[in-house]
Amino acid sequence: MGKDVIIACDFSSKEKTFEFLDKFTGEKPFVKIGMELFYAEGPGIVKEIKKRGHKIFLDLKLHDIPNTVKKAMAVLSALDVDICNLHASGAVSMMKAAVEGLTRPDGTRPLLIAVTQLTSTDSESLKNDLLINDPMDEVVMHYALNAKKAGLDGVVCSPLEAGKVHEKCGSDFLTVTPGVRFADGEIGDQKRVTTPEKAKEIGSDYIVVGRPITAASDPVAAYRRCIKEFVD
Repeated sequence: MGKDVIIACDFSSKEKTFEFLDKFTGEKPFVKIGMELFYAEGPGIVKEIKKRGHKIFLDLKLHDIPNTVKKAMAVLSALDVDICNLHASGAVSMMKAAVEGLTRPDGTRPLLIAVTQLTSTDSESLKNDLLINDPMDEVVMHYALNAKKAGLDGVVCSPLEAGKVHEKCGSDFLTVTPGVRFADGEIGDQKRVTTPEKAKEIGSDYIVVGRPITAASDPVAAYRRCIKEFVD
């Protein structure tokens, strides 16, 4: 399994998305379609981007009762995305139902990963807002083990936690890590962050990079810098 950089295409319209993707004439980056773009344009945007030859991480973070999630995943499985996700806090029964729903009649399915704790959540908000008194590391590892138990392929976690997730869940259990910023860049609203180079060192399998690429004056150069630091 090779490492890769996933660009978070957090745009509000199809036009803005394609204006951005059209800058990439020599590459077909792996892209993440999140709630903003999916809710603005619907499933059609997924099909159009797939038709252009991009791999897609559909980042909708499902979290509901098991039966609802199972039915929603059955719908998403028809979109031919490469990765989709849900919240691990929905518990093991919900995650197992999601795997069932996502699996097509021929037995194939996209990779399914679970969000442990958002990278905008820090220890203080974990304790004060969510009333979880265990340390962040322990919470993330427990959620990761639950995801593995439910039959998922990996987790979304902070790059700072990727190495430990592999220790607990095995080297083939995927770690998809947002919260990546260049050493000379702004961290924005993220709390648990690191650089592409450091994420590679720690053991991330995929890094998800948004504004450091999409808001760069030269997005293609920023993407190539990410690839150089994380993949090469």
